[in-house]
Amino acid sequence: MITNQRACQILADLVQIPSVNNEEKQVAEVLANLFQEYDIPAKIISHDEKRANLVAEVGSGQPVLVVTGHLDVVDPGDRTKWKTNPFQLTEKNQILYGRGVSDMKSGLAALAIALINFHEKFPTNHGTVRFLATYGEEIGENGSHDFYRDGYMQDATALLVAEPSAGYISNAEKGSLDLKLTSRGKAAHSSFPDLGFNAIDPLLDILVAANQQLRSPELPQNDALGSVTINNNLIKGGVQINSLPDEATAGINIRTIPEFTGADAIKKIQAIIAHRSVVKNNNTDIMLSQLVPKNPNKPLIDLEVLMDEPAVIAPADSSLIKLAQTIGERISGKAIPIKPCPGITDASNLMRHKPADFPFLIFGPGNGSSHMPNEKIPKRVYLNFIKIYTELFNQYFN
Repeated sequence: MITNQRACQILADLVQIPSVNNEEKQVAEVLANLFQEYDIPAKIISHDEKRANLVAEVGSGQPVLVVTGHLDVVDPGDRTKWKTNPFQLTEKNQILYGRGVSDMKSGLAALAIALINFHEKFPTNHGTVRFLATYGEEIGENGSHDFYRDGYMQDATALLVAEPSAGYISNAEKGSLDLKLTSRGKAAHSSFPDLGFNAIDPLLDILVAANQQLRSPELPQNDALGSVTINNNLIKGGVQINSLPDEATAGINIRTIPEFTGADAIKKIQAIIAHRSVVKNNNTDIMLSQLVPKNPNKPLIDLEVLMDEPAVIAPADSSLIKLAQTIGERISGKAIPIKPCPGITDASNLMRHKPADFPFLIFGPGNGSSHMPNEKIPKRVYLNFIKIYTELFNQYFN
């Protein structure tokens, strides 16, 4: 059994690797070496020289419990807002600090250590625990897509995602649709608006219309997940304040539900674009228009789908969730409610085409400090989840 001291060192080894969007392979190598030390077969599946997935298994045959976490973290951002080195695990008053301690290297480490403990203490031939560690979850979820494509979920009987769940268990998550809009106009001096076409104007019209239509109370809702949401999170355009921009772009994130999918949202945005694309240039100067011909150009709007991951809903009363809830409450000494996850996880890929009654839960160490400066987690919570996972593996198979 791995000691608490060793468990904290393993987490420190993972945190010190700056696996920010494209640097995950080194984390996979550290975990593979750890598994090798305890005679657990592990395979690194390279995507390129810096990116890789990792798979490890204990046991054999059915049932197959798949457990998963991601190898990447988000950028620490402004280092002046950190009180510690983000890539050095720091303990203060029983609190662990560092980029990824909440999202989600503590969950990843806890799963790995529990797998080792289970392998040593509860050897079994009555099923398989399959550990999947993914690259690129924070942007695009490419690693889980690769695992799905390559069949690693085909024989699975249940899925546990160790994402930070802030003291509750989730059986559902919204889908996530990322769209990029590009508007093309014609550059001109801002004192001669009739000679150009401001690319920002139609883009703003489209964003306003998208907000109005996708925030309408008339859209369908889901009993568990609630309503569709839309956020315009990126907008860029122009190079100088006295020049009409000939190009502008916007990034939209839409959180979807089974009753209003990514395909439904795309169709809605396409209809808005089609309507706005027939609008003529209304940016004109009354005096100037009498002297020069108005530019007849219409806006050209391109829509690019960057990501479209479906919503996931599983039964809230599955035996796996009940087991995790019982074990978690006993070890933590706290009530653990069941409610939907506000974010998106690799389950959106790994759960594709699974039946409605397929057991699935999100349950892991972590909290609302994810993605923030001074990301943190109580040391007790991290160590408790090692116990929770170890016992969960044992009871699931026995």
